Amino acid sequence: MIRFAVVRLVRLVLALVVSSLVVDGALYLAPGSALSALTGGRALPADQIAQINAHYHLTDPFPVAYWRWLLEIVHGDFGQSLILRESVASLVSARLGTTALLVAYAGILIAIGGLGLGVLGAVRGGWVDALIVSGTGAIAAVPTFVAAVVLVTIFAVNLSWFPVFGSGSEFRDQLWHLTLPAIALALAAVGFCARVARTAVLDERGREHVDTARSRGRSEGSILIRHILRNALVPITTAYGITIASLIAGSVVVENAFSLNGIGTLLIKAVQDHDLAVVQAVSLILVAAFVLVNTAVDLVYPILDPRIQLLRNE
Repeated sequence: MIRFAVVRLVRLVLALVVSSLVVDGALYLAPGSALSALTGGRALPADQIAQINAHYHLTDPFPVAYWRWLLEIVHGDFGQSLILRESVASLVSARLGTTALLVAYAGILIAIGGLGLGVLGAVRGGWVDALIVSGTGAIAAVPTFVAAVVLVTIFAVNLSWFPVFGSGSEFRDQLWHLTLPAIALALAAVGFCARVARTAVLDERGREHVDTARSRGRSEGSILIRHILRNALVPITTAYGITIASLIAGSVVVENAFSLNGIGTLLIKAVQDHDLAVVQAVSLILVAAFVLVNTAVDLVYPILDPRIQLLRNE
């Protein structure tokens, strides 16, 4: 386990370094500059432009700028936003809770809807299974931004059941505001996880140990829980882990569509303004979260199936 944790830690550091290089390089090569955002697009005298460039190091070569940022990160300093003139750490911390709650909310919906529909289709069969397969296939093909627009139009604008914008204040109000965004974020993933769960349960139902348990007079409920779902949870957990990791990136689209005050909207605004320090910090958080979710899934595998731990030891 210690070796596994060390390897994962090294991979996390490498992933953060590579992703920061890619993000920094892409923003460096992108058209436009932070100067236009700082000046508001106004034409300034050449001496003032030179002072701004020198003060904010806007004309430094890419290797120099990246190395300076890397040294600051090592010392725990995420820098300051060029546009908002606030520390990046405070900007991110003020918005991280909204994004985390949105992803957790969507993850719960995926776990309940995806697993429930998949198991129901596999167990009931017939027209129920056919309906679930066609329905989950349809919703899995719906892009997140399309789902967001449809949900807002129907349930927020026409029916006025949910608020259109904002993330709310206290916890219950936040849940109410995040219901539509969470559904929009989870919808396609519910279809994907349901199909994976259905296939996994159907595969396990045909195993010899299931037939043996049935011949011994075990109830169908006991067989489903102890023999089918227990073994089917490994591929289901894999699909769920990949899905949750993708939700972290997909939250950027949903937050922008519902005007949520999360790190997704902060990232989009920072990219538009070439606010490099903010872009780098948010990107690192997203990459770290993605790697940590996948690591957590790997740690769960031996709990679900001890044979996996034996294979690792070998």
